[in-house]
Amino acid sequence: MRTRFWAVLLLTMFLAIAGTALAQAPVAVPKIRTVTAFIQLDRSRYREQIAETLIKLRQAKETFEQAGYEVQTIRITTQPFPEYVRGLSKEQVLAFFRDYDALARKENFAASIGPAMRSAVDDGASAELLGEILSTTAALNGSIIVAGDDGIRWEAVRAAARLMKDLEEHTEHSRGNFSFAATAMLAPHAPFFPGSYHDDGGGEFAVGLQSANVVAAAFASASDAGAAGKALESALGIHARKVEEIARQIESKTGWKYMGLDLSPAPLKDVSIGAAIENLTHARFGSGGTMTAVATITGVLRGLPVQHAGFSGLMLPILEDSVLTQRWSEGRLNVDDMLAYSAICGTGLDTIPLPGDVTQEQLEKMIGDMATLAVKLHKPLSARLLPVSGKKAGDRTEFDNPFLGNATLQPLP
Repeated sequence: MRTRFWAVLLLTMFLAIAGTALAQAPVAVPKIRTVTAFIQLDRSRYREQIAETLIKLRQAKETFEQAGYEVQTIRITTQPFPEYVRGLSKEQVLAFFRDYDALARKENFAASIGPAMRSAVDDGASAELLGEILSTTAALNGSIIVAGDDGIRWEAVRAAARLMKDLEEHTEHSRGNFSFAATAMLAPHAPFFPGSYHDDGGGEFAVGLQSANVVAAAFASASDAGAAGKALESALGIHARKVEEIARQIESKTGWKYMGLDLSPAPLKDVSIGAAIENLTHARFGSGGTMTAVATITGVLRGLPVQHAGFSGLMLPILEDSVLTQRWSEGRLNVDDMLAYSAICGTGLDTIPLPGDVTQEQLEKMIGDMATLAVKLHKPLSARLLPVSGKKAGDRTEFDNPFLGNATLQPLP
């Protein structure tokens, strides 16, 4: 009896200690990278529009934060900018966007002015203008749509490559290309920049997550890809449903239409999706098993029962993720590797650092490959390529951006 008594006592003590440890264990909670509003900008009263929009965005931010979700940024997306600067001279357009940029920086929001080229019939004049706008502003983002249901638009591909070379040469440390993307098959109302745009009357919003930490926690103790997928589905599903429930409350309070949740687990430097995948594969990113891990994450994201927006796929932005930055610097990854993963995951060629001697023709081929894959698979992809003026293979980038790391440039194939 005495032996049984001590055994029961020890078991009770062990369970109590274990329960306390579990209760104190940190729970992985995603951040909200962005709450993005979509507005139909009227140039004659845009300051009033922005003020009204910011009131609702800040209310939305507060509502999410009261529920325990940190909101990193608020953003405003307009219709394609050529629609609301029509009739102005180039000097007037640039002056308007300098004012808009100053307002965005003062009020601490990021702004997308939409695509310069949206359809196959658009010419390259607006693309050249977008290059000048982005060269002279800091908070504005823009894009060119290079492929849609009608196929690849090769004039837009060429215009995007020219614009990338222009931003490389005319912005400090070639930083301007961080604010520009060539997009393919990306639907309106994506909350993530720089490809975000809308094509209707506005009065809407969407939400984008930063949940690489949730993926890392789910994968940390998983024995294989199947177990990892189940753990991620459980962990992320709880938050996805809760975030969407809050978004519906915001929809009711503000009168804005909720357009969906981009579940892409955006990383941010040390909050690394690369590290999460390496937790599962027990090998460096790019080794055997990486594709399986990529497919596991993407499969879970696409299966979660919420209203999806944007990419809602795995993001692998080289310079926004400390582990991916390191693997690139080690020469373990290249553009073709990232295209191969893009066949399974979400965003395509994202924040890829390139030597400054990359030619426009080489950029066209990279953008064209991305667009070809997007059209073939009928999925949204983008190319945000970062050639660095004056830098060659073996040099290190010198970006001064809170979202970007720095990497050793690799030779082009």
